[in-house]
Amino acid sequence: MSENRPHVETLAIQGGYRPKEGEPRQAPIYQSTTFHYDTSETMGQLFDLERSGYFYTRLQNPTNDLTAAKLAEMEGGKYGMLTSSGQAANFFAVFNICEAGDHFIASSAIYGGTYNLFGTTMKKMGIECTFIDQDITDEELDKLFRPNTKCLFGETVTNPTVSVFDIERFANIAHKHGVPLIMDNTFATPVNCRPIEWGCDIVTHSTTKYIDGHGVSVGGAIVDSGNFDWTAHADKFPGLTTPDESYHGLTYTEKFGDAAFITKATSQLMRDLGSIQSPQNAFYVSLGLESLSARMRVHCENGRKVAEFLNNHPKVAWVSYPDLESDKYHDLQQKYLPGGSCGVMCFGVKGGRQKSIDFMDELKIVSIETHVADSRTCLLHPASHTHRQMSDEELLAAGVAPDLIRLSIGLENVDDIIADLEQALEKA
Repeated sequence: MSENRPHVETLAIQGGYRPKEGEPRQAPIYQSTTFHYDTSETMGQLFDLERSGYFYTRLQNPTNDLTAAKLAEMEGGKYGMLTSSGQAANFFAVFNICEAGDHFIASSAIYGGTYNLFGTTMKKMGIECTFIDQDITDEELDKLFRPNTKCLFGETVTNPTVSVFDIERFANIAHKHGVPLIMDNTFATPVNCRPIEWGCDIVTHSTTKYIDGHGVSVGGAIVDSGNFDWTAHADKFPGLTTPDESYHGLTYTEKFGDAAFITKATSQLMRDLGSIQSPQNAFYVSLGLESLSARMRVHCENGRKVAEFLNNHPKVAWVSYPDLESDKYHDLQQKYLPGGSCGVMCFGVKGGRQKSIDFMDELKIVSIETHVADSRTCLLHPASHTHRQMSDEELLAAGVAPDLIRLSIGLENVDDIIADLEQALEKA
């Protein structure tokens, strides 16, 4: 524990909610759409952001805010908010500072749904994304920034290719050009990596994955470090630094200081787009955070053993898992995730795409699922499933080989997992 900050394991239990005498020890579920006030004037002040409080769960809810505050503490950030999904979190994080005519840069090795959001849907909104290979040189990347570039986006551990993003390097480049670095930290979780400590400004999560941990609640989150100085680059971020006429000319940076980003995302984007997480799901997320540290240790231990088994199997063509010493991203894993990356890896079966599919169909314990990163070991074939909307050229650009299998190692006994993989490899 540092002088002022407990360890992440302690924050997972104690963070966010600190009950007063006689209050419930566990944060309550405020399963209510609306909140009562005695006077019209009080309600009006809430709508004008002149008063702090709750009036409609589409914008904010106490259960959600307590859970978001816990996650923010774990990440080392100042402010947090929950969304209905990880996809909504990534959209809000970027759209909060981008509008029609703007541009941003993102790693191409990101989740297929996020790639499609950035490259197709947001393009229809007039926002252009340039995708980069995350092994790009500093000089090559410098040339891609434009006057209207608003942020740089990456994933700590990429989905599905499990490469490791060089957070510190990209944060330095982003800041040199006056824009924030936004990182999706879903696979690493704040237990294994806290990107803010390496210069990242905004962190996003799909809480549906390891944070929930049991495959029961869909959700997302945004954590703001509070470190990026929006006013120092006021011309780049007019949505934060100029009056918002939908709130009577209020300027977020003037009114809310370093809370401007999260306040705008909540009071404007959530107000208008409504991608709120339900209080019940927020409660599940809070419970998941309590056991996250213990679960991640087992995920990583099991993951290393399975990766070593696959790496030595004669029927396996290749394995990508940064915790392996032979992996291309092992040095970055040791720098940013020394305790382990996650329980997700990818590999290919010798014989190509069809052999990989044949192998998957022979599994008994390991199940074929769209999901990833929870208590059950599961796998899928991205080219046929999550990334099927992408062309072959886009797949290759994102590092998704035709035979790539994404394998998510769960909390079962690792010997049973390996035995199932072995029998399926023999039959295939």
